[in-house]
Amino acid sequence: MERKEADVTTAIAPQPAALTAGDRCDRCGAQAYLRVELTSGGELLFCAHHAREHGDKLRSIASHVHDETHKLEPTPTGARESD
Repeated sequence: MERKEADVTTAIAPQPAALTAGDRCDRCGAQAYLRVELTSGGELLFCAHHAREHGDKLRSIASHVHDETHKLEPTPTGARESD
């Protein structure tokens, strides 16, 4: 007797694509570090400044927020520009 086994597949939710230097803030045109997928189906991109300014409102209308503001690190104290 031959035993048949069902094929099993696991669905994996797609990861949002990383933001690049080509992704620009919809508000001011600076490099975007936040992608907001809207519940209505669109998406908005924001620089860190505008993400902070409008963050609470954006999160209330978002179905998903992809935040890469962690890529922005403050300049270490004592760091100088090279001559």
